[in-house]
Amino acid sequence: MKIGVLLSGNGVFDGSEIQEAVFTLLAIDENNAEAVCFAPNIDQHHVLNHITGDEMDESRNVLVESARIARGNIRDLKEITSKNIDALVLPGGFGAAKNLTKWAFQGPDGDILPDVKRIINEMVLDRKPVCGLCMGPTVIAKALEGSGVKAELTVGTTEAPSPYEIDAISAGMEKTGAHAVMKEVTEIMVDEPNKIVTAPCYMMEASISQIRNNIKMAIDKTINLI
Repeated sequence: MKIGVLLSGNGVFDGSEIQEAVFTLLAIDENNAEAVCFAPNIDQHHVLNHITGDEMDESRNVLVESARIARGNIRDLKEITSKNIDALVLPGGFGAAKNLTKWAFQGPDGDILPDVKRIINEMVLDRKPVCGLCMGPTVIAKALEGSGVKAELTVGTTEAPSPYEIDAISAGMEKTGAHAVMKEVTEIMVDEPNKIVTAPCYMMEASISQIRNNIKMAIDKTINLI
């Protein structure tokens, strides 16, 4: 059983959220499945200093940076189709909203990388599970825009502390045609008809153990849907 993991760089503010990505790989292994890591071979939107938050005067490649998390065992997204994997997982981090889409700058009106749109639509069309963590659901929502698939997705809830604007992000997903559902970090959203699983993770104020548990729940359910 092969579970695709779509990475968007290396580091929460300009790439994949590393803890979410590692917990994803761990949960896949705990299910006796094989993780297949891949990423687009493109330049990052920008590079940020993760101490100060300042933009750095350098460029980095999303695939090369993602390889740091995958320990070098990674493929170019262009090489991957739904025939290569049994399920797809999108960890969060701002790379999802800066490199895979432009949600961080233009919200739901921003572009999505064509190959990201392609792989998500292939999976849904082939009735293979897709899992979005943290900001990952926004990528799923944007990918399915105009497809006729009305996915039920969550990025968290307005009823618990969050460092982000859950209401605005949820409204953005609604604009793409998805249905936004409020869930806490102890919960996951399971869209059974479309085989889509989403979890809030670090979109909510949470401890690292809560994030681990949330991801474990999401990955277990995703694999159960195969």
